[in-house]
Amino acid sequence: MGTSRRMRFVHGQIAWMLATAMVLVLLGSLSYELFFVVSLLGFLIVTELTAPIVITPAWRRRLRWIIALGLLGFAYVVVRRILEILPPEVFG
Repeated sequence: MGTSRRMRFVHGQIAWMLATAMVLVLLGSLSYELFFVVSLLGFLIVTELTAPIVITPAWRRRLRWIIALGLLGFAYVVVRRILEILPPEVFG
């Protein structure tokens, strides 16, 4: 039973990422940063939608580390974008 839930999670994430890539290509705005952010959003949604009610398996507890790394990557993308927007006079 645990394997089927795990595979449902994996299939959901793969479907989200493929749909994300197709939509971004159709809109003509495919970039690594945007794909990463929307995929992270999908990862968080799929994690919540497939969460068990009572018992949390060990593989789901390890997802916290992936979420933490994803949020660090998201923070990096946000800081980079903010630094691109700010005028050079702010730094110096």
